Amino acid sequence: MKFLADMGIAMRIVEWLRAKGYDAVHLREEGLHKLSDRDVFRKAVNENRIVLTFDLDFGGMCYV
Repeated sequence: MKFLADMGIAMRIVEWLRAKGYDAVHLREEGLHKLSDRDVFRKAVNENRIVLTFDLDFGGMCYV
């Protein structure tokens, strides 16, 4: 599985996922901490990643 961590997710979670063998990236690592929610969602879709977030706005984007 591939994960994309939003800004509300601690970097240690990404590091833990990597230690478990998962492909995980954090927006901060890629300098994308200011992306809009819609752009974060597009990035995840384009890279076939699961978004890790505490942001409730993402639920509504699943139908876009």
